[in-house]
Amino acid sequence: MGKIISVANQKGGVGKTTTAVNLSAALAVMEYKVLLVDADPQANATSGLGINSDELEKSAYECFMGQADIHDCLIVTDAPNLTLLPTRIDLVGAEVELVNEKNREYFISRALEPVRDDYDFIIIDCSPSLGLITVNALTASDSVIIPIQSEYFALEGLGKLLNTVRIVQTRLNPKLNIEGLLITMYDSRLRLARQVVEDVRSHFKRLVFDTLIYRNTKLAEAPSYGKSVIMYDATCAGAVNYLNLATELLRRNKMKPTATHDN
Repeated sequence: MGKIISVANQKGGVGKTTTAVNLSAALAVMEYKVLLVDADPQANATSGLGINSDELEKSAYECFMGQADIHDCLIVTDAPNLTLLPTRIDLVGAEVELVNEKNREYFISRALEPVRDDYDFIIIDCSPSLGLITVNALTASDSVIIPIQSEYFALEGLGKLLNTVRIVQTRLNPKLNIEGLLITMYDSRLRLARQVVEDVRSHFKRLVFDTLIYRNTKLAEAPSYGKSVIMYDATCAGAVNYLNLATELLRRNKMKPTATHDN
């Protein structure tokens, strides 16, 4: 059964989609079967893997709302072992449509159930909000990765997100864990960035990943070419960072961080 991991932070611009896309690609390169779920109406994960959301006949919206079989919505990407459940802007409407539905927090969980055994990992890219779709993603997940930008307001809003995680754990999904906090957009030349890392690690201890995601030009360029940074330039610092993160994630889950794991 595949492990479902949400990548979530209601604060925008923290590297959430970058992490979802490139962690998925890094795990796929290591020959783990990965499904990336784009649960953000902005569809950045979709376009970041070279898919034009305007041309989609079926997407996450139809899948989550029970209007289409998930198998009919999946796209096999150019990256080996990486499949995408793409989305369009109409996913915004699901927030409103689900409000009065019974068991409204379990729609994503039900949608993913038929394919859960087909993948080693299912990574959900959440929207930058704590709305109903994000709550659905957390309810469906085994764990959550929280990207934190290494800047002055890094911890702003984190308390609200952690409180949402606690509510989901208590009321909807007791198995939900925090996989880890991930420092992104790190610049070792800046004293402030170093101080933020020190503060976050001092406060959250082992919850913080050892891996740091550095600011990197190739990492920023890759989405404009519709590729993960691994496919765009596997030797750049950004690719190495996410390969290291994938290795650390596998190690934390007592899985083999190699390109030849046992299925």
